[in-house]
Amino acid sequence: MEKRDYYEVLGVPRGADEATLKSAYRKLAHQYHPDKNQGDGAAEEKFKELTEAYAVLSDPAKRSRYDQLGFAGGSGSADDPFGFGRGGASINDIFGEIFGEMFGGGAAAGRRARPRARGNDFRYHLELTLEEAAFGVEKQLDIPKARRCEPCGGSGAKPGTSPRTCPTCGGTGELRLTQGFFSIARTCHHCQGAGRVVVDKCQACAGTGAVREVTRVSVKIPPGVDTGTRVRSSGDGEPAPGPGGQPGDLYVVIQVKEHPIFQRQGAEIVCEVPVSFVQAALGGTIDVPTLDGPVKHKLPAGTQTGATFKLRGKGVPVLQGSGRGDHHVVVVVETPTHLTREQKALLEKFEELSGGETHPRSRTFLEKAADLFSDSKRKR
Repeated sequence: MEKRDYYEVLGVPRGADEATLKSAYRKLAHQYHPDKNQGDGAAEEKFKELTEAYAVLSDPAKRSRYDQLGFAGGSGSADDPFGFGRGGASINDIFGEIFGEMFGGGAAAGRRARPRARGNDFRYHLELTLEEAAFGVEKQLDIPKARRCEPCGGSGAKPGTSPRTCPTCGGTGELRLTQGFFSIARTCHHCQGAGRVVVDKCQACAGTGAVREVTRVSVKIPPGVDTGTRVRSSGDGEPAPGPGGQPGDLYVVIQVKEHPIFQRQGAEIVCEVPVSFVQAALGGTIDVPTLDGPVKHKLPAGTQTGATFKLRGKGVPVLQGSGRGDHHVVVVVETPTHLTREQKALLEKFEELSGGETHPRSRTFLEKAADLFSDSKRKR
């Protein structure tokens, strides 16, 4: 069959740069890949033709000879002038190079050493008081996790025996499936990628290589954490399933308890402080509770309910930052209840002596209400 021009195969101009070539090949290879066109011989041939064209045009030396002499510039047969099928780049190599990040590295990745297995990560939910979350704390946590079995040294094999090479994958830990011109490596189902299988299992660990026990772990919680914060304790997760692997990590997820007095808003603290109407009217010094303990604060005369004042730097430390938030105090004037006869008489006398200057907000409100009623009557 007469071969088509490589530039025509990829649909690019003769002066196309490397990025254009790669982009064109990537798009067409996706379209004609054998896995997407199973049983379609024409698509398989098209895929082979695309990869052959890219293999030549992406190689500067081969491309130069092809541009000058066409297919005569190759040293192979008429059907394979550039030695694509014998000693040149294979379809798997080319496809793995372009799509390696999507298909696990392709053929090239298969030649690299497999990374050691890593242990599983653990998640631990830890409840803290607001004070512990604000200022940090060190907690001792009892974590149920596996440790290496001592009798078998973590191999899982009965003492005196050793794991054997997996007969299914020959010790590689993977099975390679080939379809047409494409090869896929999958983890061996027999040995789970370990390359070895245990025939005579260790009785202490039932062949797993690990035994369960409760391990006490010390974790430092930094100042300023809040509900949902994750604190990582490196290496305190599940041990690696095999020799040479790294243990997993422990992730401590924080849950902060509700506080009976304080409300937290990020690094800010809000606190309602009740005062008597005498204190509010005359003013004076009151004790304000904070995370650092009680603080004296001077209350001005005539303070109304809802009045807010700020204590700077008395809030929560900023997580992984500097400084602290502020402490916001909301005044609530408390109305007295369960009055005695004498107290009621004194209050009634106080009300007789009170004038507009004593209750300015009430006077203003009544004046506005009267104006509103007058306007309503005039409109009728």
